[in-house]
Amino acid sequence: MLENVQIINDNSEAKFAVIKFQEYLELKALLSDTSKLEDYLDYLHVKQVKKQTQKMFSLEEVKRELTQE
Repeated sequence: MLENVQIINDNSEAKFAVIKFQEYLELKALLSDTSKLEDYLDYLHVKQVKKQTQKMFSLEEVKRELTQE
């Protein structure tokens, strides 16, 4: 979402952002539904965490770690 945004500047200052109308409708629907918004924010968080995570753990490693507590 919002990969193709046109920025309109005035005196070297960003004044407006132009997006495709379909993206506007999707964004409007997302922002007006708290459940959808929460889901989208969770998705973005998971996406960000996946980028930061260097090592993947196997299911067995996770189970071992959890049973050691």
